[in-house]
Amino acid sequence: MGASTVDDATFLSTFVLDPDHEAHEPPEARGLARDGVRLLVSIGGEPPLHARFSELDRFLEPADLVVVNTSATVAGELDGTLADRTPVVVHVSTELPGGLWLVEIRRPVNGGTSTPLDLRGELPEAVRTGVAAGPIRLFPVGSAQLLAPFGGSRRLWVATFTVQGSVAEHLGRFGRPIRYRHVPRPWPLSSYQTVFADEPGSVEMPSAARPFTSELVTRLVRRGVVLAPLVLHAGVSSLEGDEAPYPERYRVPPGTAGLVNATRRNGGRVLAVGTTVVRALETVTDSLGRTHPGEGWTELVVGPDRPVRAVDGLLTGWHKPEASHMLMLEAIAGRAVLDLAYREAFEAGYLWHEFGDSHLLLPYARSS
Repeated sequence: MGASTVDDATFLSTFVLDPDHEAHEPPEARGLARDGVRLLVSIGGEPPLHARFSELDRFLEPADLVVVNTSATVAGELDGTLADRTPVVVHVSTELPGGLWLVEIRRPVNGGTSTPLDLRGELPEAVRTGVAAGPIRLFPVGSAQLLAPFGGSRRLWVATFTVQGSVAEHLGRFGRPIRYRHVPRPWPLSSYQTVFADEPGSVEMPSAARPFTSELVTRLVRRGVVLAPLVLHAGVSSLEGDEAPYPERYRVPPGTAGLVNATRRNGGRVLAVGTTVVRALETVTDSLGRTHPGEGWTELVVGPDRPVRAVDGLLTGWHKPEASHMLMLEAIAGRAVLDLAYREAFEAGYLWHEFGDSHLLLPYARSS
């Protein structure tokens, strides 16, 4: 794989994710419990530690606050055809005000998995002109009308739907979980839910929380770790590659904002479970580091030029080297820590994507 010949300082800019490092099915299908996936622990600039997710409680202390996303995953993938009868898969991403939606049009491959159709040239000319394309026919009923490309995205369209009932109801009847090429067979929607999920709205699972189990949560609570909820409904992740994140809906309740402020005031650490939690918390945290309750749409992009103010640590999965989320991780941990961790994980055979292994980033070791 060539990783061993690459210096730590340059690994992130050179490594290529190959199929051997992709999780192709849920860990349960590999004979593991949800919390049996591997966990790499990066504490400041110290050498990474190898553990299992079930050992998470070893690395947290009673003064720590764990903030989780309670958004539940919906079935966001629909089959359809373009006006010229080209078969497509429609990924229904994010609901916008005024009955508009963000959608991504993809090419079906291998019975359901799909690859993207690039707005710059792969879609037929009629489709690239927007309204002139006519509606996309959905199966078994309904249609979607592409109105215009969204912002500077190469893949996202603003669209409207003509379906019986609401779009959410239509997805509940006819949709299936969004699936990409690295997952060769379909899995039920339950495989894409976390133990915290209670408010439907994400078309892609807030996957950093997937390895949590009720038993692990109980152990954390017994240890004195506090858990707090928020909601951010995640859209499609495929545009991570060199494209800025788009607006997403969030809600940070007063109780969670208060716990974040109290934790930091009392010397504890605020640990975000997933990049969605970071985005929501940082949206409602002011320049003085005070976190406020709030809800709405966030377009915040967290990176080295906009450092984190509310979050001390992050529990996340493994991201592609070109993903915009890597800038967020760099803002939390620094480039050198990420270089070291990603090389270590790659050489040790950790698995990427939503069914893969985990990474815990902590700023320092707590004294006993």
